[in-house]
Amino acid sequence: MTGAANLRQTLRDIDVFAGELPGFDPSIAPDTPFELFTEWLLKALSAGVQEPHAMTLATADASGDPTARVLILKDVSPEGWQFASDANSLKGRELAARPYAALAFYWAPLARQVRVRGPVVRETPELCAADYLARGAGARAEALLGRQSQPLADLAERDAQVEASLMRIKSEPDLVAPGWTLYSVRPESVEFWQGDKQRRHTRLVYLSSPDGWTKQMLWP
Repeated sequence: MTGAANLRQTLRDIDVFAGELPGFDPSIAPDTPFELFTEWLLKALSAGVQEPHAMTLATADASGDPTARVLILKDVSPEGWQFASDANSLKGRELAARPYAALAFYWAPLARQVRVRGPVVRETPELCAADYLARGAGARAEALLGRQSQPLADLAERDAQVEASLMRIKSEPDLVAPGWTLYSVRPESVEFWQGDKQRRHTRLVYLSSPDGWTKQMLWP
């Protein structure tokens, strides 16, 4: 219990919302969440936030049990937020069963968070192939194996198979992993959260409707 008590106190003692934080005035926010997201992402990049395009992706299986992991945003546009994976991976199988997901971005130095929720669609085979071929050689070699989340006997087996996959890619540079899929989250809601040292956090959510986007502030 002593260790647990010490950890509890250690967690309470961690400083949060340190440094100078940006302001956020919802009254002058742009009409669409894509514009505001782009503005915040570029601000995070210019502020030196490492990997600001990293995001948490949450999916659920056919029974509704959730899974979350961190991966990289590939693009964002009025059509949606894009990410990629093998269709036979755990996330791919879950999306096949329940094509709906949630994304979360957190840029700690700015105390800013963005949450995206909506249905997920698979992009065209041409876009999936283009995304795969834009990856680095090591990433393509690993994806070509199509074994993500499967049991692994030892690291030597992994290294040997990835090396063999690399050799195949070198001999067939236009080769595309058959299961590689580019997904888009079509947002139904996008929330922007600006933290405040005094906990007077500012929250603005964009909600999709047949007539476009509506904006609504939320209590912290």
